[in-house]
Amino acid sequence: MTKTKVLIIVYYWPPAGGPGVQRWLKFVKYLPEFGVEPVIYIPSNPSYPIIDKSLIKEVSDNLTILKQPIKEPYKFAGFLSKNKSNTISKGIIPEQKKQSIVEKLLLFVRGNFFIPDARVSWVKPSVRYLDTYIKNNDIKTIITTGPPHSLHLIGLQLQKLSGIKWIADFRDPWTTIGYHKQLKLTNSAKNKHKALEQKVLQNADTIIVTSQVTKNEFASITKQPIKVITNGYDISTIPNQVLDKKFTISHIGSLLSKRNPEVLWQVLTELIDENSSFAKDLELHFVGSVSENIIQNLKNYNLRNYVNNHSYVTHNKAVEFQKKSQLLLLIEIDSEETKSIIPGKLFEYMVSNRPILAIGPKGSDVESIINETNTGNYFYYDAHDNLKTTILKHYKSYQEDQLMSHGIGLQKYSRKALTETLSKLLQWE
Repeated sequence: MTKTKVLIIVYYWPPAGGPGVQRWLKFVKYLPEFGVEPVIYIPSNPSYPIIDKSLIKEVSDNLTILKQPIKEPYKFAGFLSKNKSNTISKGIIPEQKKQSIVEKLLLFVRGNFFIPDARVSWVKPSVRYLDTYIKNNDIKTIITTGPPHSLHLIGLQLQKLSGIKWIADFRDPWTTIGYHKQLKLTNSAKNKHKALEQKVLQNADTIIVTSQVTKNEFASITKQPIKVITNGYDISTIPNQVLDKKFTISHIGSLLSKRNPEVLWQVLTELIDENSSFAKDLELHFVGSVSENIIQNLKNYNLRNYVNNHSYVTHNKAVEFQKKSQLLLLIEIDSEETKSIIPGKLFEYMVSNRPILAIGPKGSDVESIINETNTGNYFYYDAHDNLKTTILKHYKSYQEDQLMSHGIGLQKYSRKALTETLSKLLQWE
């Protein structure tokens, strides 16, 4: 049986670490089972803010991978301040009042001189290279995935040149993503971002998004078909772990400055003051980058001594943390823009058998998924009493060695099931 060839244009690919690499690494893993032969196009010399070499072994030796060089402005920004440019490239942007002159300059340059993003210089050479490859290798469909959203401009131009079918995959929104407002954009830059976003949305043959909220947003801009394919979980090769002896509450991933629910720190402080056994048993684990703003907040609430910072770890190590923690913490910024954000870790949380404690904005997709799958509790930023009651309830279950989750309907979020949905989009009439 001849498989359909699909060219997938990605920026994040092993040895890149972090959530951005997982989605298409897993799609590519399962696509051959559904009659699709993926061909991957990546930069040959990327500047990844996070490295996880353990992911390289998940890439099949039979996979065709095309590479072309890219000019990375973050490398040059490192001459000004390596630490600050690397932090910004990870998406960790300090509060405006705490930004240094160098940080303000980096943000202004990033937002106004690199539209839509810092990888835009890769567009022209990629189009030249891929146009020839497509014509010589019987490619039927191209897929671009962003961020970085400049990759969608590669798809836009290739579609114009060859008339090839083009799917644009949005792992995150474009102009409404939370950090966009922090880029110090001029009105001219804002208009350019918006115009490029509309051009992509109105020309892609199919648009894929990761949340219903984003679908609703894009549906007001374009009449092109939009399909929701969330992120998901893969079959884990990590064995079950012995649960922590302490009452551990663990957050996996970056804690940005605004991802800072003071209501949680307040509740934990109250429980510590009111319950001596809770004070003895509590441990907080932060696995990933944590902003200075949050560290200071924890000090203000006298929680610093309860915190264990593990910085970034490999994906496998992160899964181990998920499986051995008593409670899993998921925090999203309390804003309109973040309602559409569904962190990839949510789905791995869901199959870890550990209850999820989530805090975020009202009306988010995360709230719907947690409620639908019975995998935890979701709270708003003003839910002091209910949050306190729930944590205390979980603590009592922990004391009785009965703390676990009871998820339902999780299969549809498996990477293989999601890939089957994707494969059906590639069967053009």
